[in-house]
Amino acid sequence: MKQTDPPLRQHRSAIPAGRGLLLAACLALALGACSPPAQQAATAKPALPVTILEAKLSTLPFSLDAVAQTEGQREAEVRARVGGVLLKRLYHEGDAVKAGQPLFQIDRAPFEIALSQAQAQLAEQQARLAQTSREAGRLKDLLADQAVSRKEYEDMASNRSIAEAAVKAAEASVQLATLNLSYATVVAPIAGVSGRALRSEGSLVSTGSDSLLTSIVQSNPLWARFSVTDSDLAVLRKAPAAPLQLARVEAILPDGTTYPLPGRLNFEARQVDPRLATIQLRAEFDNPDGRMLPGQFLRVRLVGGERKAVLLPATAVTQGELGFFVFIVGADGTAQIRPVQTAGWHENQWVVIAGVSAGDKVIVDNLMKLRPGAPVSADIKPSPGTPAPGKS
Repeated sequence: MKQTDPPLRQHRSAIPAGRGLLLAACLALALGACSPPAQQAATAKPALPVTILEAKLSTLPFSLDAVAQTEGQREAEVRARVGGVLLKRLYHEGDAVKAGQPLFQIDRAPFEIALSQAQAQLAEQQARLAQTSREAGRLKDLLADQAVSRKEYEDMASNRSIAEAAVKAAEASVQLATLNLSYATVVAPIAGVSGRALRSEGSLVSTGSDSLLTSIVQSNPLWARFSVTDSDLAVLRKAPAAPLQLARVEAILPDGTTYPLPGRLNFEARQVDPRLATIQLRAEFDNPDGRMLPGQFLRVRLVGGERKAVLLPATAVTQGELGFFVFIVGADGTAQIRPVQTAGWHENQWVVIAGVSAGDKVIVDNLMKLRPGAPVSADIKPSPGTPAPGKS
């Protein structure tokens, strides 16, 4: 036994230094696991600073917004009804015109000549009718004295009927020539705002596909045509102002201002478009000063009563694959996801009708850094004009 002791001590002293370091690290981890919870909390991820808004119920109009396009109540195309050389434009482009006001002048000379020819033919046929009438009267007296045969008298009576028909045909030709002569002066079919002239002086116009000269739009009152989904319309019908025709109609102009004159619904389709699941509606607005123009896009708002909802800023509401949601601060001080149901916009804020209750603390910033269950440090969002605590 004494001979084996030195080799054993020599073997123990030959343990590699790296393995000793590994054993020391394991020992340190074991001691760390037994450290107090306060020391572990000190190494946890710090709370994310966020701003919160305490949700409050507001009384809002029961409304529905839709994109609309305006159109004139009456829109007419001004076309040439006879062919000829266009001599003159008789109006200023873009001006308001009255019904029957001359707009273009086509060369009248060919139509004046045609009218003179038709009148001459009428005079000729009238003279022939007078002659046959005299002959028929003379033969009738001779037939009573049996001085002529009945056949001669009947032939003359037939000639008189033919002459009467010829006179009527000549009168119709005169009327047609007079009408064509009147068409040489192209007049406005309706009152409204004139458009750009599509043909210039000296052009040869015809009654074919190139007969369009300009257009006229009656812009007072003005119509706004739009569509809404059948589900949204069903919700609006449940508003206190039902039926739908009693809903107040507002127009929001492209610059964001509200048109001062209220509108009214004057058309509602009785079938749903199967491709888009929408229903076509049309509103009418008085437009005495021409502030709204035909063809422009704007928003139409149907207001059917009032309802309770929560207003949230645009930064607080996020849209995901499953719909809209917000982050709220839970009782444990962590961020929690809350799905919400929105109902459009009120001014520049989301209208939330479900998912958020009064008193909920809704997070309105740093949403890109938030994760469900993450601890947050919340600052209450101040009222407008008041700086946030700790911020300039």
